[in-house]
Amino acid sequence: MSHLAEKLNTLLSDYQIFYQNLRGFHWNIQGRNFFELHAKFEELYTDAAVKVDEVAERILTIGGTPLHSFQDYLDQTQVDVVKNVHNGESAVKSISATLSHLINLEKEIKEEASSAGDDGTEDLMSDFIDEQEKTLWMYNAWLK
Repeated sequence: MSHLAEKLNTLLSDYQIFYQNLRGFHWNIQGRNFFELHAKFEELYTDAAVKVDEVAERILTIGGTPLHSFQDYLDQTQVDVVKNVHNGESAVKSISATLSHLINLEKEIKEEASSAGDDGTEDLMSDFIDEQEKTLWMYNAWLK
């Protein structure tokens, strides 16, 4: 498997763990911001599920095999598993940290894809980065 497919598998693993963390935040959030955050976390995990599929399909497109077991994801991820978070600020801090990590990894993949002449992967990462930088800005603004 190419190095680019391996990096995409790391991204796939990170998204799968991020997705599960977001589901937990959505289910367990409490407090005065419940309604606002409950809806926002659903938007985020719905988006993460779409990105999981797009990354897996990109891996296939470039000739790799996407990881597809949770043990593989746990072994490969660079995102911490987060459990039992009920506090909105703690959840949003975790989301901001994960988004920062994802953006950095996507920038690495984009650069490697550009060097390899892989326009499709480069474009996919550009789309993810553009969207996530705005999302990160909004969540960081909420924390202030």
